[in-house]
Amino acid sequence: MIILIRRAHIIDPASPHHDSVQDILITNGIIEQIGQEIDASADEVVSMEGLHLSPGWVDVFTHCCDPGFEYRETLESCAQAAAVGGFTHIFVLPNTQPVVHNKSMVEYIRDKNISVPVSLHPIGAITRNAEGKELAEMYDMQVSGAIAFSDGINPLQSAGIMIKALQYVKTFNGVILQVPDDTSIAPHGLMNEGIVSTRLGLPGKPAMAEELMVARDIKLTRYAASRLHFTGVSSPKSLEYIGRAKDGGIDVTCSVTPYHLYFSDEDLDTYDTNLKVNLPVRTPADRLALKSAVIEGKVDCISSHHNPQDTDHKVCEFEYAKSGMIGLETTFGVLGAVGIPLGKTIQLLSEHPRKIFQLASATIETGREADITLFLPEVKYTFTIEDIRSKSKNSAFTGKELTGKVAGIIHKNKLIRHF
Repeated sequence: MIILIRRAHIIDPASPHHDSVQDILITNGIIEQIGQEIDASADEVVSMEGLHLSPGWVDVFTHCCDPGFEYRETLESCAQAAAVGGFTHIFVLPNTQPVVHNKSMVEYIRDKNISVPVSLHPIGAITRNAEGKELAEMYDMQVSGAIAFSDGINPLQSAGIMIKALQYVKTFNGVILQVPDDTSIAPHGLMNEGIVSTRLGLPGKPAMAEELMVARDIKLTRYAASRLHFTGVSSPKSLEYIGRAKDGGIDVTCSVTPYHLYFSDEDLDTYDTNLKVNLPVRTPADRLALKSAVIEGKVDCISSHHNPQDTDHKVCEFEYAKSGMIGLETTFGVLGAVGIPLGKTIQLLSEHPRKIFQLASATIETGREADITLFLPEVKYTFTIEDIRSKSKNSAFTGKELTGKVAGIIHKNKLIRHF
């Protein structure tokens, strides 16, 4: 296939063409030519006002629910949602049935790459069945293609197991992912503990539950001289701890979610179950502090925390609703809506996650494989349920005005257009 992109603004600091407007000719999945007014015939021509492109985006925390929970999401529908959201690579959580805790399950996910438009990277469970009790077959999973290791939506509680896992992955320079949450603190908490939870009459969970886990795991990572990535960080104090650890030479990184940058606990006044997430959305002051940390470079990645839930587990009383919200389709538009600069957004979605998790770079340069996201950063639009490609519709962004729309992706020698 030959693809010709007309007059696209390239955003890629690693490319000699960064911040320039160029034509790009792609032949059989390889960038053949970059220049002005390329004269060539093509099977597909992409041309639109305000078009930008960058190396393909990476999401490091996606729940595809397959196998076992296909009524919520399948690997195919998740890949379609990722493509609509501009992602060419997604890291797939192990919290399925059966759990991704051995090489056959890793291979099940990797085999799906033949038929989907994005690259699926399995995250192997740290422990058997993601129960936090005994280590899973991490080495075998790594050999079979696991990108990293995590118990996913089940934060690892045992310090003893965590230190063993950190030491184990050192043998192949692996990375542990952790949602920092001490579940023994306010285990029945439904939202952030504070004035709003008191006013709404909902049990709260203090930010301390997150901060204690961050502090603990930093110490364990220092002891093991290993690598750890915190995802879904929501407390400014957690970011302060992580910043100190980085300054001290400890190999820790972190990501935040788009919904923590957009919503606060005050948005729960309507008891919207789509805003029941873990870790919970915090105060308006916390939200602003997270945004400042992102802009100042204290945050390494953005992770969608795409977590589909079926209608029965969201259209119910807040107490009984399951945690989680879909996020692949809205990530880019939310970052634009909250005012994250475009260059920073591309760093967080492409450059940084590739470095942390040792994915190949996707520099926009002749002779390189085309792994590209196409987008229109200035377009404002209202996100509707018709925009959702996920099987589940549990998004708190429905009806919200977002800024920045994905035009398509080029990956695996295919062009996926959205309009």
